Amino acid sequence: MAKIDDLTAGAPAPGNAAVRAWLAVLAVAAGTFTVVTSEMLPVGLLTPIGDALDITEGTAGLTLTVTGVVGAVSAPLVTSAVGRLDRRLVLCALMALLTAANVLAAWSPDFTVMTVARVLVGIGMGGVWSLAGGLAVRLVPAKSAGTATSMVFSGIAVASVLGVPAGTYIGERAGWRAAFLVIAALGIVVTLAMAVLLPPLPAGQPVGPGGVLRLFGNPEVATGLAVVALLVCGHFAAYTYVRPVLEDVSGVNAGLVGALLLVYGVAGVAGNFLAGARVRRSVKGTLLVISGVLAVSVLLIPGLGASTPGALTLLAVWGLAYGGVSVSAQTWLSKAAPSAREGVTSLFVGVFNGAIAVGATAGGRMADGFGTGSVMWLGGALAFGALLTTLFGRVPSGGGARGD
Repeated sequence: MAKIDDLTAGAPAPGNAAVRAWLAVLAVAAGTFTVVTSEMLPVGLLTPIGDALDITEGTAGLTLTVTGVVGAVSAPLVTSAVGRLDRRLVLCALMALLTAANVLAAWSPDFTVMTVARVLVGIGMGGVWSLAGGLAVRLVPAKSAGTATSMVFSGIAVASVLGVPAGTYIGERAGWRAAFLVIAALGIVVTLAMAVLLPPLPAGQPVGPGGVLRLFGNPEVATGLAVVALLVCGHFAAYTYVRPVLEDVSGVNAGLVGALLLVYGVAGVAGNFLAGARVRRSVKGTLLVISGVLAVSVLLIPGLGASTPGALTLLAVWGLAYGGVSVSAQTWLSKAAPSAREGVTSLFVGVFNGAIAVGATAGGRMADGFGTGSVMWLGGALAFGALLTTLFGRVPSGGGARGD
């Protein structure tokens, strides 16, 4: 029991206990990867899902919207609702729920059943993401807490840029239902890994909803959340419908869509690490570059992306920019509220997923009303709004260029 207490208290963990601690961190990172991949899986599968369920691509996009809405609501509430329960048990239960939801989605005979499945995905995703962010400091020695926290959140960053291409690739070769079953199988593995590798994680002091909501009164937090909302909303207004855009605007063969999205994903992983290195010097400067590059690359797709080579180039630039959003936004918010990281993380998750829902819905309305290419104009405009907010908003102390 002494070893478990040492781990949960952040004390040095000798020998095998240290290895087990880092394996526990990897299990949590795998959990964040799985939940975010589950959330975003329909993006690359909208066309076959719409065909199978006899709905439009805009309506199929609601499978992402409903998950984002539920995730946005559940994220800040889960910590309060399960505040006195062991975190290991809660995480395993939420992962089991997510697994069942993906199985249900794979079986869905109609849009109603699919919607129920996606609601359940939203509950599991919002809960796991909001709890996982504060666990790293309880699993490893205090001196390694920063590295462990980055590793946990890397699951989100990698899922954001690789989850969709992977799902698209599987869907092209085995059908969209198989893609949901594969992520369900991964959910089973991660649930078992958490059950075996995580130590007991008794709840700390419960955090009430009022304390979390009061963080909105911090102007630096409010600015950071506004930037997150605009960037993520703009990204998903466009990216949710990237498959029909590639097929209808760029003339990309359906069999090549997965390959192009894989290029986007690889560029996004590179962007995550580039932003992670840069953001330590200037969080404001990093977000200005991300916002500007994201806006330009998305806005150019209807013109310069009207061919496969052009679309490939712009997707790579897009992925490079968006890959740095999570780590940069998290750094901004951590600097803005260093003494309330759990609360600000739950707000980040809520705003992030709410922005996914709003972006996917707005993009769907644009796609159905003005054609698929119009979603790129909306996405670019919102990214430009994020640039202006970053430029003129309140920056956390030490977050400006070279710390000014």
